[in-house]
Amino acid sequence: MSRIDQLFADLRRQKRKALMPFVTAGDPDLAFTADVIVELDRRGATLCEVGIPYSDPIADGPVIQASYTRALSPKNPAHKIKVSAILDMLRDVSGQVKMPLVTMVSYAIVHRYGLAKYVADAQAAGICGAIVPDLLVEEADELTRICKAADFSLIQLVTPTTPRERAVRIARSSTGFLYYVSVTGITGERTELPATLVDNVAWLRTQTDLPICIGFGISQPAHVKLLAPVADGLIVGSAIVRRVAEAATRPRDAVRTDVGTYAASLLAALA
Repeated sequence: MSRIDQLFADLRRQKRKALMPFVTAGDPDLAFTADVIVELDRRGATLCEVGIPYSDPIADGPVIQASYTRALSPKNPAHKIKVSAILDMLRDVSGQVKMPLVTMVSYAIVHRYGLAKYVADAQAAGICGAIVPDLLVEEADELTRICKAADFSLIQLVTPTTPRERAVRIARSSTGFLYYVSVTGITGERTELPATLVDNVAWLRTQTDLPICIGFGISQPAHVKLLAPVADGLIVGSAIVRRVAEAATRPRDAVRTDVGTYAASLLAALA
């Protein structure tokens, strides 16, 4: 049983749900990314997704795209972040936090790095799984095999427009949990979520035993209260990344505290 499998088994037994924040590695630098991850863990976050910056992000809205651009900015040599440096940072952080860490990473990066090498190096850094948003289920067999052999979770996405037969195939290919995209389009904070969201997730639950975690657009305690009854976990990205971006103009200690306070407000709504 993988660490993520164990996490969700424990949560189900305790009748609790997961809060899963997303942070961009290297925005504004890797040291602050590490500080934010530790703060989120201290506040009680359940699992953290760490975005590997990519020059051509898939489905990411303007807030996360901007964070990737900052992390990869050629204007500052320190920002020419390599995957190996991110893994080194996560190796240090994973020993300081209780929550599992997963990477959100483009398949182009994994392919260039080497599938087996990426999984082995990520696992050695204390990472428990990967979300690969641009990996088609029809092309996932090799990475799926490598991940299963290593007990490394390969988390795949289902969207509101995914045909139901294909959604079932994706669920069967995924391990760890299934990432349900709440809205059609890109990531970003929203004031309202689709009326069909609850029904779509309820149907998907009849098709798989995997935990189902909902992401895209979740930014308010009201969203958390609405979706907690049908989800095993809720993923919050843009709202956190936007707060972290303030480190460019505000004291870092204050920004880290604000991120932690925001996460605590969502956790309180999840209780």
